[in-house]
Amino acid sequence: MAKQLLLIDGNSIVFRAFFAMHNQMEKFTNQAGLHTAAIYGFKLMLDHILKEVQPDAALVAFDAGKTTFRTEKYADYKGSRDKTPGELVEQLPYVRKLVEASGLHAYELVNYEADDIIGTLAKEGDQAGFETMIVTGDRDLTQLATDHTTVAVTKRGVTQTEEFTPAYMQEKLGVTPRQYIDVKALMGDSSDNYPGVTKIGEKTAVSLIQEYGSLDGLYENIAAMKKSKRKENLINEEKIARECQDLATIRRDAPLAIGLKDIAYQGPDEAALIDLYQELDFKSFLKELGAQEGGAQVDQAPIEYQVLDEDNMALVDQLGATVCFQLEMPDANYHESPLAGFVIGDGKRWLVSRNADLLTTAPLKKLLEDPAVERDVFNAKAQLVGLHRLGVDLAGVDFDLLLASYLLNTSENANDLGVLAAAHDYHQVQTDEEVYGKGAKRAIPADDEVFFTHLAKKARAIRDLKEPLYQQLTDNEQLPLYEDIERPLSAVLAHMEITGIHVDAATLKEMGSKLVEREAELEQAIYQEAGEEFNINSPKQLGVILFEKMKLPVIKKTKTGYSTAVDVLEKLADRAPIVQDILAYRQISKLQSTYITGLLKVIHQDDQKIHTRYLQTLTATGRLSSVDPNLQNIPVRLEEGRQIRRAFTPSAPGWKIFSSDYSQVELRVLAHVTGDKNMQADFLAGKDIHAATAKRIFHLQSEDEVTPNMRRQAKAVNFGIVYGISDYGLAQNIHVSRPQAHEFIQSYFKEFPGVEKYVHDIVELAKQQGYVETLTHRRRYLPEIHAKSFTQRSFAERMAMNTPIQGSAADIIKIAMIRMEKALKERGLRARMLLQIHDELVFEAPEEEIAILEELVPSIMDSAVKLDVPLKVESKSGATWYDLKK
Repeated sequence: MAKQLLLIDGNSIVFRAFFAMHNQMEKFTNQAGLHTAAIYGFKLMLDHILKEVQPDAALVAFDAGKTTFRTEKYADYKGSRDKTPGELVEQLPYVRKLVEASGLHAYELVNYEADDIIGTLAKEGDQAGFETMIVTGDRDLTQLATDHTTVAVTKRGVTQTEEFTPAYMQEKLGVTPRQYIDVKALMGDSSDNYPGVTKIGEKTAVSLIQEYGSLDGLYENIAAMKKSKRKENLINEEKIARECQDLATIRRDAPLAIGLKDIAYQGPDEAALIDLYQELDFKSFLKELGAQEGGAQVDQAPIEYQVLDEDNMALVDQLGATVCFQLEMPDANYHESPLAGFVIGDGKRWLVSRNADLLTTAPLKKLLEDPAVERDVFNAKAQLVGLHRLGVDLAGVDFDLLLASYLLNTSENANDLGVLAAAHDYHQVQTDEEVYGKGAKRAIPADDEVFFTHLAKKARAIRDLKEPLYQQLTDNEQLPLYEDIERPLSAVLAHMEITGIHVDAATLKEMGSKLVEREAELEQAIYQEAGEEFNINSPKQLGVILFEKMKLPVIKKTKTGYSTAVDVLEKLADRAPIVQDILAYRQISKLQSTYITGLLKVIHQDDQKIHTRYLQTLTATGRLSSVDPNLQNIPVRLEEGRQIRRAFTPSAPGWKIFSSDYSQVELRVLAHVTGDKNMQADFLAGKDIHAATAKRIFHLQSEDEVTPNMRRQAKAVNFGIVYGISDYGLAQNIHVSRPQAHEFIQSYFKEFPGVEKYVHDIVELAKQQGYVETLTHRRRYLPEIHAKSFTQRSFAERMAMNTPIQGSAADIIKIAMIRMEKALKERGLRARMLLQIHDELVFEAPEEEIAILEELVPSIMDSAVKLDVPLKVESKSGATWYDLKK
């Protein structure tokens, strides 16, 4: 059997890993503030490829610097690339350490790129009889494919690859590896910043090389080519094509100081890996090496289970007073997910079944609905909704693994029990992705042994993690937050989701027709103003119209041309009517596609209602998020957007929609938390806080002197200050000069010294303890508060200022929701709570109960917590959500 050679393109894989993990940057930061996402992603790639290849020799090649023989030939080579992010740069030395500790060799060569190192070693491998695997994130290396060299190009992250052989290249690209160089010569490369021949893209380049065999063949026969602009460009730019061919060619004779004999793979250095993983806080990798004790006490024995059916239901009666339960719903939207099966047990025995209908039988239904039984679950809200579909109640939950984990660390909120368990150093259960697959291939296993083992291990994980997570909640003073707010709230949200809100489809369709007409009107107006028809939705075409034809000032450019983003167009709106019409066109188009069409798709045919889901464990501040669909984001600034609420109606004749909304709750929390006497005095006096702030920062004698513009600017300062807004940011928001914005901020802090002290103190506290808390001890960890990157550190400082305020406001409305549902039940009212929209609660009720709600709801909401300033609630009612009036 031929020996195996593994060659890895270090720089491209690190970049792929960094951007693949970018959305999880906050999660991947060690205690010292070092970002670790790219290192983590690179480690995943190494594990995957080493298992697949099992190499005899291995090397990871890195670029030695930006200056190479290619930049000497062409100064702008790779010149268009953005500066490497600082949070990636700081990880590169650790990637090298990881490579070496993993038993691979790292190498770079001055004046050459990693590609050339790989090309040279791959050629040596071919000559020595090795089978070579090249791993890269750059398709340029596919030119190195031979009968004995495969080039694996990463896709969708770093662990999935597309393997290029000469045969596969011919099939997929239509050219040989050698011909691919000539394709690049003709088409150029925007990433490496060499031009190619004008107006020749990939498709044309491939067809030319297929026809003529090579770049040389093309130019040998160019005289016979039919006269065209393309022929003219090819002739005029032959020198450019030849230069690009040279730049695109990976060298296979680089003067390396090493060879195959020097890069034998000896396997990992576990001691070095342990030291590195400890420094990086890679707990799961340490666990794999058996290097870290602690975490939950786990049952290492093989899992045993019994399959439940109609003939052995007596087993249910033998379960104890505390049971772990999981109704398996593999799809995220548990309102519609198939009920794939369930597990229930007490640790002594685990009972499993694929038949969810068994839960409606007397023994199981009694067990689930008996208040005397203690039930432990993962995601109580989903379990409540799923069981309701069977006509079964879940009387109460003691331990919810998902909620407990989220409160301990808001980044530990994966809706996959296996992923979440691993985050708590528990590795006795697989992830759903490992068992069910992902994407289009995701499915419940047909093999009973696989499926039932997974279910039983899930239940065991809930049992094993209960005690340690409860202990951590107690240590963090978070048990009341869990027991009094989040756990009861999950039941409230489940009931709201089950109830849903009635939507009149006919009204939506009528609005949709009007929006289509309005969209067409705006389209014609834009064409007339532009003097021609074009694709309004194409940023490239729009940019040409606005900035080349109409000569509007260029605000910002992107890699592909002019920016036509909303913030750019808003700055140009007063310069040309076409810009205003484009902005209106985009808004109308989004309303039509996202809200009209989108909402019509999710109206349930059986009850004509929309049943949104509330994500209780998504945000770092504790705010709830609405999905499937998102009803919190229905636009209200645009009249056409507000009109959509007209379709949201009561579910019964003679009923009305009622809402109560906290007034300036975050600023009232700010006044309480900071203890600022001036701000508290303004609230205690019942003043308009924005007008009162304007009076102070503009040094006026009376609030009667405050103009609407002054109040608007003061409002921006009020809300911006606790987000750590800069003078530049404030200047952009309120359209004043930067010095003027700076003066506003300084004046604000002078008038509200308690706020200034809070802003300073909370950042220092975050630096000392690594987290901040709300009034109810909801924590947000901020490891990036110590980051070397100014951008990342500044973001963490802003979150330190804002989280205690926004998070406390979120806690307040959650408390109000829990008390409100209890009050409705105790009073025997038919009114139902339907929606939570940020600081607003929306109900439906019989018209005769509206007067009761007008007193009851504000009295509960404004007494949810006791602050040093009063909470204020405004209530409205109407025939539809749109018609709400005081």
